[in-house]
Amino acid sequence: MKTNRKFACAFLIFTALLGNGCKKILEEHPQSSIVPSFFNTPSGVLGGIAGGYAAIREATYGTEGFTAEMDAGTDDHLAGGSASGIQLYTYNGINSSVGGAGFADAYRAINTMNGVLQYGQSIDLDAATRKQYLAQAKFLRAFWYFLLVQKYGDVPLHTEFISVPTKSDTRAPVADVYKVIIQDLTDAAADLPNTPTAPFTGKAACKPVAQFLLARAYLTRGWLTNSQPDFQQAYTLFTDLITNKGTYGWDLWQDYGDAFNPANDYGKETIFVSDHNIDTKYGIYPLGQAQGGGPYNLLPWFTNFNYPNLSGINSYENASGGLVTTGAGAMVRDVQYGRPYTRTRPNSDPVKTGANTGKRYVLDQAFVNRDVDSRYENTFYTAWISNVATTNTAAAANNRRGISYTMVPGLDTGIYMPPFDVVGAPQFIGTRPFKGIVIPPKYWNNNIFPSVKKFMDPSRAAANFNDPSTRPVVIWRFSDVYLLAAEAAFKLGDLTNAANLINVVRQRAAYRKTNTPAQNTAAVAAMTIQPGNVTLDFILDERSREFFAECQRWLDLVRTRSLTTRVKAWNNEAAPYVKDEFMLRAIPQSEIDLVIEGPKMPQNPGY
Repeated sequence: MKTNRKFACAFLIFTALLGNGCKKILEEHPQSSIVPSFFNTPSGVLGGIAGGYAAIREATYGTEGFTAEMDAGTDDHLAGGSASGIQLYTYNGINSSVGGAGFADAYRAINTMNGVLQYGQSIDLDAATRKQYLAQAKFLRAFWYFLLVQKYGDVPLHTEFISVPTKSDTRAPVADVYKVIIQDLTDAAADLPNTPTAPFTGKAACKPVAQFLLARAYLTRGWLTNSQPDFQQAYTLFTDLITNKGTYGWDLWQDYGDAFNPANDYGKETIFVSDHNIDTKYGIYPLGQAQGGGPYNLLPWFTNFNYPNLSGINSYENASGGLVTTGAGAMVRDVQYGRPYTRTRPNSDPVKTGANTGKRYVLDQAFVNRDVDSRYENTFYTAWISNVATTNTAAAANNRRGISYTMVPGLDTGIYMPPFDVVGAPQFIGTRPFKGIVIPPKYWNNNIFPSVKKFMDPSRAAANFNDPSTRPVVIWRFSDVYLLAAEAAFKLGDLTNAANLINVVRQRAAYRKTNTPAQNTAAVAAMTIQPGNVTLDFILDERSREFFAECQRWLDLVRTRSLTTRVKAWNNEAAPYVKDEFMLRAIPQSEIDLVIEGPKMPQNPGY
């Protein structure tokens, strides 16, 4: 990578980063230019930190490319009918020009943090406040390097502010990168307050957030080197967070679904977020110009199937068993159900070969216990309530119900998509005529599939249902502490504590507000596992249930060195092409091409 580009972008884009910082973190004061001495001022340090946070929104969480890289090519996600970067999903023909989301942005943010740390040591603030500001910069530098090292392995390592342009660069060994990450997070955890403190409000970094990321770094490095000390460090840090959850204001909601209630985005289960807004004073484009590659939060729409165009109420099954869409639609696009990007779909295709032949990963493996586990119904839509008064006559083409009727918006179900077969579908449930359309799993494909509802944003203006979401993207939740602690315990051979930690999450998932106390008690008992149930595959299935579509899956499979085996076992599309080399993404070719002096920057194997 050409470091003069990093330097130039750090300066040319820095003013935009200042302006794009999040209101939840601090109130920025954009500057027209920046020089190293600017970091000697409190406003310069704050502006730099705001830039580090803003880059998360600009380049990663909520954007299309990054979301695809985190979900595509795994065991629980497949390509939707409008997927972009299809090679990420199948690995067929993947090369160094595919992907690379956030690579250059990470180095812009890292260089800015280096400036804060290098020149901000003497800012005119009391020692405690200055220490907290520098700790924020260390956390953000570690955040970016940790993301880079997980995705790319060996990466350029720079811990000083780049002020002299150069056309050369080298990749540092993974071990060296982890040393910086762990030291930065250790320092940050020591110097940050227990809870977010002004001007870093909302869900900005604080001591337990730094400890969480530090534990995650130890766990990930432990998998790479099979280091028992790393697993022990991770386990100790994770369990300390659980023990002290009251001090940090963290806990689980009683109901799994409440973790995705917009009112709880900044609540007790949320650890860290990428804030979003659509205010043009923060550098956001005017409404109507929202695209997947911009800084908008478009996460709600990527796993959304095209419900307006595929809800024809007189659809029927053809001779080959497929669904033919026809007739007036029961749905129109609206705020509640969002914009249908159709990029990614849950892996519900029957496996074609091997031990899992005939099984659908999402329905028959991950979410198989839907009677006692509430997470399927809280993750996917099973019903779309009609939002248009569609009229159907008995004589309408392909209306096999033999009745005339008009859909009642807000009352009648326009689309019913149960996770099980229904006799009589698509127009009947058994012998009873259904006003809308019934779409059981046998009709699901890359255009018709259950939409993820966790991230939907009903707060957008009804006048423009294509508006992006202003909800924050929740990057980590407190349930992750339990499941990662269980993973560390598993690697330490402590299956008893691993099961106990997993049971906390599973027993929460058993709760339903609509259950009687006796039903909830019975569900808890059914969801409780024993130490002998704890295997790596079980842990990975549990993480799919808990974090489906939350931009964790590819990193989970890479961390646990399970990508190839899990994809071959469950993903029909990618199984023929996946290989171990793909546990690293390609260094973007555009970055490699910038190194024109000194040794050529090597590409990762397989690309």
